[in-house]
Amino acid sequence: MDQHQPAPALTDRERDVLALERRGFTGPGAKERAVREELGLAPVRYYQLLNALLDDPRALAHDPVTVNRLRRVREARRAER
Repeated sequence: MDQHQPAPALTDRERDVLALERRGFTGPGAKERAVREELGLAPVRYYQLLNALLDDPRALAHDPVTVNRLRRVREARRAER
């Protein structure tokens, strides 16, 4: 396999997870409701996918602003522990 082949693109679901994260949600439960209704995912599974995406270079290339913002939030939470 050629070392210079581009990485496979993000899946539709991965792009949808990042798109949902770009949106602002008001009120308790609004985001979790959107996760269930729009993506058909349990919130726990959604956050597992999201966390994996934050470490994925393809996600960073696709949406650097969102991924970098979420990485900062994740690091701040880790630092609080």
